[in-house]
Amino acid sequence: MIQTGMTHTLDRLAATIAARKGADPESSWTAKLLAKGPEKCAEKFGEEAVEAIIEAVKGDRAKLTAEAADVLYHLLVMLAARDVALADVMAELDRREGVSGLTEKAGRV
Repeated sequence: MIQTGMTHTLDRLAATIAARKGADPESSWTAKLLAKGPEKCAEKFGEEAVEAIIEAVKGDRAKLTAEAADVLYHLLVMLAARDVALADVMAELDRREGVSGLTEKAGRV
């Protein structure tokens, strides 16, 4: 996999989230979310995804950019809540690279 600035940023963010897993929920928003459990983390991810969709429909690039950042953060929190490593997600994307989306979807069970 070719490392990009984006990947490095996501790697650092994932590491920060992992480090906050055992932190005091009163000291960190991430720790507070994780302490509420995977279901709450998934709910927050869904809320942020909907907000990003709304901004995409409205066409406000700045707001969509901010909401997209929230989506990525909350996705990483949700993954951490279920002990799914960003590296595993990236490996899955690497596996799919160069495969037609139609072919990939047809191969799913």
